[in-house]
Amino acid sequence: MDTICTINALRLLQSADEIKERLSGEFAAVHGLSVNEFFLLMHLSRAPAHRLSRVELAKRMHVSASTVTRMVAPMEKLGMVDREADTRDARLAFVVLNRTGRKKLAEAQQTFAKQAGYVFQDRWDDAELKQLSELLYRLVVGSTSNLT
Repeated sequence: MDTICTINALRLLQSADEIKERLSGEFAAVHGLSVNEFFLLMHLSRAPAHRLSRVELAKRMHVSASTVTRMVAPMEKLGMVDREADTRDARLAFVVLNRTGRKKLAEAQQTFAKQAGYVFQDRWDDAELKQLSELLYRLVVGSTSNLT
């Protein structure tokens, strides 16, 4: 059982890397975004008031808070996100998805959907894709990174 779990975990990691690699070229060329920046915008778009703390973003993205800080700085300079202080605790700051970021995200989502089609549709039929989606959902259910 341990060997099967190890092989499956490795295959999932390799698959995730392959998908990110396929997406990254077009994202950078067309939208000026990395795949991780796209995911950051997705998390913000689904959060209440389109805002999250850096710590919460880090948890959802499975990265460190300092990684989020490094990602957010250029996005803030480009006007995709804003920083907002907590009204009750000035030490706490939120990353907020603004109008420009929402527009960029909407454009990038179209590219993401197109590229996802290229990744999956030439390999499996609709029933298999549905089963794969359900199995992957079971794997991440309850995870804070769940984007569904």
